[in-house]
Amino acid sequence: MSATADHAEERTNPAARLGFEPGQVVQEIGYDDDVELELREGIEATTGQEIVDEEYDDVADVVLLWFRDEDGDLTDALVDAIGLIEDGGMVWLMTPKTGRDGYVEPSDINEAAQTAGLAQTKSISAGKDWTGSRLATPKGAKAKR
Repeated sequence: MSATADHAEERTNPAARLGFEPGQVVQEIGYDDDVELELREGIEATTGQEIVDEEYDDVADVVLLWFRDEDGDLTDALVDAIGLIEDGGMVWLMTPKTGRDGYVEPSDINEAAQTAGLAQTKSISAGKDWTGSRLATPKGAKAKR
């Protein structure tokens, strides 16, 4: 694929900006009716398989964690998410954008990630109402350098 085609895909498929790859198992936590459906569809199109839910009983390559301020303790949610991924896997933490219900302060995300043993490696707009933060396990963070 050409660089121009890559950029066009990034504009039309938000999952392409997140680095999802064919064949990855993506486990979703925190799904509700406010999630970004276009992003979910893009992830499924990119990986070539359906996103698995909280009942999935094997390890995943990526956890897609939708988290709102009222959802409880972010550090606990991240620690739980780490237990669901392969060594070197990553967590995509999706939080509402500034001014939206459930907004989470970036400093709270950074603190919770560090406490959980994760490194924030990227932050992007993941749709109209959501911001995505890529959080990697230390082994995964080293592999991405």
